[in-house]
Amino acid sequence: MTYVIAEPCIDVLDLACVSVCPVDCIHYEEGVDRKLFIAPNECIDCGACEPECPVNAIFPEDQVPAEWAEYTQMDAVWFNDRDAARQMVDAAKPR
Repeated sequence: MTYVIAEPCIDVLDLACVSVCPVDCIHYEEGVDRKLFIAPNECIDCGACEPECPVNAIFPEDQVPAEWAEYTQMDAVWFNDRDAARQMVDAAKPR
């Protein structure tokens, strides 16, 4: 299992979660991405990031609210096709 960053992170990009991650599995490209992404193959399911998020955007994969279910796929896609993930973010929450 992994953790997922959902819609409340979009256009917030607070890095508190990044600073507490013991395996550096939270990524984004500054100036390009609108949200942070958790690498599903790197996340060790420690949960350190979840309480640090000021907008409550981080969830265990099996507890992502139904309205944000697509964010699980979004996080995974970003690590293989960043442009496709960015299009998914824009479709989920247009600017």
